[in-house]
Amino acid sequence: MESVVELRGVSKRFGSTRALRGLDLDVRPGAIVGLLGPNGSGKTTLMRMLLALLLPDEGEVRVLGRSRVDEVKHRVGYLPEDRGLYKDMKVGPFLIFMGMLRGLSRGEATRRTTRWLERMELADKVREACGGLSRGQQQRIQTIAALIHEPDLLILDEPYSGLDPMLRRMLADVFLEQHRRGCTLVLSTHLMHFAEEVCDHVVMLHRGEKVVDGTLHELRAREVTGTLICEPASHGADPAPIEALPAVEELRRDGFRWRVRLRADADPSEVLAQAARAVPLVRAEVERASLEDLFVRVVREREAS
Repeated sequence: MESVVELRGVSKRFGSTRALRGLDLDVRPGAIVGLLGPNGSGKTTLMRMLLALLLPDEGEVRVLGRSRVDEVKHRVGYLPEDRGLYKDMKVGPFLIFMGMLRGLSRGEATRRTTRWLERMELADKVREACGGLSRGQQQRIQTIAALIHEPDLLILDEPYSGLDPMLRRMLADVFLEQHRRGCTLVLSTHLMHFAEEVCDHVVMLHRGEKVVDGTLHELRAREVTGTLICEPASHGADPAPIEALPAVEELRRDGFRWRVRLRADADPSEVLAQAARAVPLVRAEVERASLEDLFVRVVREREAS
């Protein structure tokens, strides 16, 4: 199956700064790819190349099967980190205008604007000027503008930046709805826990180079910590029977949970079964490193080398 995004040997310089270095990347249809990395790692440069806003100095970029990316821009939605609205335009006319720019008829753009404003709980703002809206409301309007033409590829640059938890959750639900429709998503975010919740594939960049590229399942399988998380059925339960297990090196209380560190040669699944027999538990699992843990480790290793 042809990749939605394909990069081969892509490099980009800005003066003496090399923003991307020989980058290879494939994004399969229907994926939700989290693009992670510190400031200056090349994420925004990469996203702008997918929109033909920048051209590579070396290598090839293909989007939706075309090397002339500008030919498929009408099939791509983009939510930039730096939001841009026509502040003097009213919400309804602005969204209708954006829909028509992306190839919709006026009637269809109007119907979709009405539907989207209801979905985003902004139906009462249709006649208000964009510049008079709150930051969160403006973010929702910008999101509608990126989605109104039902793109095949949606590119999101820090979509949750500066938003409260309720609005972050609303937008995450909207993006997942687009995924279920068949849209492929590429998003950058500093909020690692949202990447873990939303993404099925992760690409990490560091100083313009790709340092991690894999499914979330693959990455988690590699990043087992050797620690069990156990939650006893009774908050007054005695952890001594678990502490006494031969494979247990240390047991530490963490609120109502116990963090059980195992010896290096221990079989976690076997110790889980032994722990469950020793003390009644409502939860017992092998702790896996978070994306943030993985990111910090990879960056430190790269810096050290």
